Amino acid sequence: MASSVFSRAASILPSTTIRRRLPLVGAFCMISLGLSNLCPTSLSSSSLKTGSAPSLPFIPLLRSKFGSSQAAATQATNIRMEGNSDTVPSIVVYVTVPNREAGKKLASSIVKEKLAACVNIVPGIESVYQWQGEIQSDAEELLIIKTRQSLLEALTEHVKANHEYEVPEVISLPITGGSIPYLKWLKDSTRD
Repeated sequence: MASSVFSRAASILPSTTIRRRLPLVGAFCMISLGLSNLCPTSLSSSSLKTGSAPSLPFIPLLRSKFGSSQAAATQATNIRMEGNSDTVPSIVVYVTVPNREAGKKLASSIVKEKLAACVNIVPGIESVYQWQGEIQSDAEELLIIKTRQSLLEALTEHVKANHEYEVPEVISLPITGGSIPYLKWLKDSTRD
């Protein structure tokens, strides 16, 4: 089958084009797009139109292995948060700290106060920024904090009160969807 695919592709595209484009990106595209644009059954204009690619023999096999039942199961547990009474509007908050010790101390106090369900400490980041007219570069650690949107103000005040920086970074991003069991746990692990 593979040789017939490549022979059909070779009749359409020059061999140098195939060799240059197939190794990584081409292989991914062939798998992702089902080879529909590389191996039409005939060269008639009707088979080359968008949306009218011929059916390939391995497509039913892929659908049976990775088809709609798996997608439906994923959608059942990974949906948008809107309209789900088991979750609350949630956010991810980034806070940088100067070192591991400061990160662990701040993360522990945040979780202990139920201002967040979880705090990840990511070591080894390098921050480049402007401070008092000078370009600075410092090794830092990043706290990734998962919490309720309604707790952002209290979390920000807690960080300001317990952080050694004059102007600590507190940046929030909305969580628009995800694993419903995880988001329910997030809700249950934080204060109202």
